Parts: sequence; C-alpha cells; structure tokens
Amino acid sequence: MSERVPMTIAGEARLREELQQLKSNDRPRVIAAISDAREHGDLKENAEYHAAREQQSFIEGRIQEIEGKLSAAQVIDVTAMENTGRVIFGTTVHLLNVDTDEQVVYKIVGEDEADIKEGKLSISSPIARALVGKSEDDVVAIRVPSGTVEYEIEKVEYV
Repeated sequence: MSERVPMTIAGEARLREELQQLKSNDRPRVIAAISDAREHGDLKENAEYHAAREQQSFIEGRIQEIEGKLSAAQVIDVTAMENTGRVIFGTTVHLLNVDTDEQVVYKIVGEDEADIKEGKLSISSPIARALVGKSEDDVVAIRVPSGTVEYEIEKVEYV
C-alpha cells in the first residue's frame, strides 16, 4: 500500500484543476491532431504525427501521475484545527533571523505545492523539518549550506 502524502486544500484543488484541463481540453486536442496527421499519408516521415504522439504520451503520463498523487493524498485543513501555536503541516510560520533581524514567512505545504518564491516550503525540506513540532517563541537552529542559522518563531498561523 502506498504511503499517504500530505497536501493542503489549495494543492489538491490545483491538481484537480490541472487534471480536468488535461482530460477535457488537452487530450481531445491531441487526439484530433493525431487524426489530422494520419490523413496526410505516410506516418514514417510525418513529423506532425510523431510530435502529436509524443505530446499524447506526455499528457497520458501526467494524467496517471496526478491521479496517483490524488489517490494517495491526505488533505489537511489547518483552518479547522485549534491554533495551539505549534508548527504543523499547513501552518504559516513567521520567523525572525536572530543574527540579522530579517523576517521571513513560510507556509509548510506538500512537495508538489512547494514554491520558495511564494514562501511555500515543502514539508520534506530541512527548514520545514526543523520547524515542525516547535512552538511560538522557540528559537530553532537550522542547518543551511552556508552554516547554521537561528530563527525565532514569532507567530504560527492556522490559515
């Protein structure tokens, strides 16, 4: 049996939206392109046919991948939980770098949702692993490539 994969409500919705797009728009478009390319004759030397088949293969693979992820997803809604001030999956964490007084905000999300530019950290990242289980006002030493950085957890939001 496959292991459950944590995912936020927004992450699940985004995957379902992509799956719907692939099934209802992209797949029929590629099937039509393959049909059109077949009408042009010799398939061995038909670049449009080969390109469409390759695109179809990609789409079918992505559909299977998304369906697999959704079937293994454990959707976690932190907004329905009591805010205990403890860092858990799905929480938004406000951190203060103890050395530089720089403030950063991260939301701890599933691996597929992670986007550091948007402040979304994968649950499996070193920073998220160091933060999970800690509480507001705790100081956490996090190992990064350049050494160790200490952050104070200023606020934990269940949003």
